[in-house]
Amino acid sequence: MNELYPIFLKTAQLEVLVVGGGYVALEKLHFLFKSSPNASVTLVAPMVREETQAYIQDKNVRVVNRAYRTKYLRKKHVVIATTDQPKVNQRIYNHCRKKHILVNVADNPPLCDFYMGSIVTKGNLKLAISTNGKSPTLAKRLRQWLEAFLPEETDALLDKLYSYRNSLKGDFEQKITAMNKLTEKLLEQHD
Repeated sequence: MNELYPIFLKTAQLEVLVVGGGYVALEKLHFLFKSSPNASVTLVAPMVREETQAYIQDKNVRVVNRAYRTKYLRKKHVVIATTDQPKVNQRIYNHCRKKHILVNVADNPPLCDFYMGSIVTKGNLKLAISTNGKSPTLAKRLRQWLEAFLPEETDALLDKLYSYRNSLKGDFEQKITAMNKLTEKLLEQHD
């Protein structure tokens, strides 16, 4: 059953908590900052691997070298649990559910409100790919293929479309009609 709803979060305006400082945390942080370089993150872990420390040194990450406690959820919007301790991850999930905070427990789909799918990025174009948790590896391969396939000029095209959209007069419906006609012609040129 396909019940996921894809959204793009403005993580620079949200507070993200990552619990854990190992390889999985590094992977999740890399994924997050690739798409959202201005994300605001607090990382809670009694020990943070050197590789993770090196990666976050120039990022907006506040490190708390302590074990997870409920108090670290205060004012958080999104939580990513990456510890290698299932009981701690379960506790984090339970606490987040009680506080209505979106949570992702790495590699445990039943304990996830959301999945961190593969994201294709070409300038301002972002395409999210999900397999509903069935095969992250396939999503990764599709991302790699699309990144290689999409032309480097994609961002320039987006800039032109943005300028054109801003120059349009009329109400919302008229603007949508004009944009649909223009983008339809773009697709016809590539058939």
